[in-house]
Amino acid sequence: MAPRVIPVDPFDLVVFGATGDLAMRKIYPALYRRFVAGQMPPSARIIGAARADQSDAEFKDTVADHIRTALGPDVDKTELPGFLSTLAYVSVDANSDKGWPDLAAHLRADVTRCFYFSVAPSLFGPLAQNLHRWGLAGGDARVVVEKPFGHDLHSAKGLNRALAAHFDESQVYRIDHYLGKETVQNLMVIRFGNMLFEPLWNSQYVDHIQITVAESLTVAGRAAYYDGAGAMRDMVQNHLMQLLCLTAMEPPAKFEPQSVRDEKVKVIRALEPVQPHHIVRGQYEDGQGGGFRADVNNPKSHTESFVALKLSISNWRWAGTPFYLRTGKALSARASEIAVVFKDAPHSIFGPEAGRHANVLTIRLQPNEGITMGVTIKEPGPGGMRLMDVPLDMSFAKTLGPSSGSPTDAYERLIMDVIRGDQTLFMRADEVEAAWAWTDPIIAGWQARADVPKTYASGSSGPSDASLLMSRDGRAWRKITS
Repeated sequence: MAPRVIPVDPFDLVVFGATGDLAMRKIYPALYRRFVAGQMPPSARIIGAARADQSDAEFKDTVADHIRTALGPDVDKTELPGFLSTLAYVSVDANSDKGWPDLAAHLRADVTRCFYFSVAPSLFGPLAQNLHRWGLAGGDARVVVEKPFGHDLHSAKGLNRALAAHFDESQVYRIDHYLGKETVQNLMVIRFGNMLFEPLWNSQYVDHIQITVAESLTVAGRAAYYDGAGAMRDMVQNHLMQLLCLTAMEPPAKFEPQSVRDEKVKVIRALEPVQPHHIVRGQYEDGQGGGFRADVNNPKSHTESFVALKLSISNWRWAGTPFYLRTGKALSARASEIAVVFKDAPHSIFGPEAGRHANVLTIRLQPNEGITMGVTIKEPGPGGMRLMDVPLDMSFAKTLGPSSGSPTDAYERLIMDVIRGDQTLFMRADEVEAAWAWTDPIIAGWQARADVPKTYASGSSGPSDASLLMSRDGRAWRKITS
């Protein structure tokens, strides 16, 4: 099944931090694939902006090399020159006048204008100020900002104020690439587009919900950042919080940005404070004197590489239904999923020998995006009524088929949404601040108690205390598998 590709209007996209890792590894390959798919018009322009002095030709050669590295055999040699022709480069200093007149001269007045801040948060304010000063921020201009959006509530408010001084909230796109995943968006369709699920999507029928984002890689390569952030700031406050909101929110009045984001904020504000015994922190070790502390070169680090939490949402829909969240580095596999575990049937006519069987709806985010529904059936063969659980499996790759027109990376979809002016999958200022307001007391509690993370072996499923968190409630984590 070939997806329908709807071209966007002509645009000028300025990528600040144009020579950085994110731009080279994610942004340009994503734009290239949208160009090949026919969604990005040939008249579009992508202007790289960074402090380094280099020519357009040097910039294009570097981008081409990174596209070939990122996409390998998927690079269409006949299309690449056309994409590279849309690129230009300007040397710009965020903290001075250098390059700003040249950048302004590159921009057109009659097309959609977007600015991607692929830079450190400390540069958000200076960039916004210069865009305003040089008359580039008005009209329908849009600005995209990456995580981490602040380090705590105070810093997040400061960043929001810096952007609000020069841009209206309708112009700001706070990007979280998890929301661009096909399966995440399908979560809303499953709930609100199928009569089968929404009537059951509440505490009367759902026993509990598990949200897992597991990574097999260590923090190597991100050591300096990660030791100052940890899993709570790096993953829970944003990625897992977004998945929680989409899973738990009430049906919006209609599928449009403000209605969807209104319901997400309500979920965050309904979260109960987390009790210390409902949180498990962990640090990986390799059994040979290495592990997290060696990777970050800090033998006394108390930063967590793993977090598991039990959450409660205080509203009518979810009262009494716990949400279990976990995320970690150096785990047994790379896997992200949302598992909705429904309650057992109130009475089993098959007797105790049939065992316990629960329906589980699993939304796999990565790898192998897809949706599985666990259904109980009779085990084939004679000899009595033996029950077994089997999956009704919809793998997107198998069901829909591969297609060059379908976005394979979340950045492809999200950048096109920016061009279209669709903020549905982007965080609003009050949503970011509400998430930090819930997160900060947890981190402050760890610091006040001088909490030391529990150790766990690299390649395991996390510290044993995380299993106890579930077993105390008579439940168990789902196995982490890729």
